[in-house]
Amino acid sequence: MADATGPQNLLHKLRNTLAEVGVRPGSTLMVHSSLGGTGLGATAVRDVLLRAVGPDGTLVVPAFTPENSDTSREYRRMVEGMTEQERAEFRAGVLPFEQGATPCPTMGALAECVRSTPGALRSAHPQTSFAGLGPRAAELLTGHDPHCHLGEGSPMARLYEADARILLLRVGFEVCSAFHLAEYRMTPPPSRRTYRCVVEEKGNWIEYEDLDLYDGDFGEIGARVPRDLYEEGEWAGSRVVHIGVRDAVDAASRIMSGYRR
Repeated sequence: MADATGPQNLLHKLRNTLAEVGVRPGSTLMVHSSLGGTGLGATAVRDVLLRAVGPDGTLVVPAFTPENSDTSREYRRMVEGMTEQERAEFRAGVLPFEQGATPCPTMGALAECVRSTPGALRSAHPQTSFAGLGPRAAELLTGHDPHCHLGEGSPMARLYEADARILLLRVGFEVCSAFHLAEYRMTPPPSRRTYRCVVEEKGNWIEYEDLDLYDGDFGEIGARVPRDLYEEGEWAGSRVVHIGVRDAVDAASRIMSGYRR
């Protein structure tokens, strides 16, 4: 008897789930995912997603690199417990962002798989880049303003304009990066703060200002997104959500403007 939870069965179920929630050929699809516990390799899942959007579709993933910034939450976690000297040595050793080479481990196995696939393109932001495969990747990812994380000068705004779709694959709205574009568009806008990261060579730390981005309430915002705006399914024991970037951003902007101050 075939193993109902075996790799081929899970991949078959994934193909069915994608169809059920409305992923269609020709789509531009931005995917946030968690494959932990499925037993599947990221390459197999990537290939199912590419087949789902077809040769005319484009697959996009966040390829963020918060490890490259001493102003990030992830960096602070890495140096927690170090002495002042250890922190200074660690900071001095941080590698600069390289568009074609720097991995994105905190984004998960699928994101790193897409980023490192031959032919993939990546936007140039040293902290919040995106990677993509497909005919629209260059159009969407080229020209990422290095001083704009996820606002009007980023691929996120282009994904909005392109009427792209979002797939939350075994993750919740708490990681829905499109909600950050809503922060740029909310009324009143959030305050700004300074960010730092390393570019070009070790020790070359640069500073710039951008919105003070906050994702601590994204799960709550997602719970308030009207249910008729997205399709929902299940795969490998976890939730799958398919929603338009425009619907997600517009709804989140209204929600944020109503209660964030």
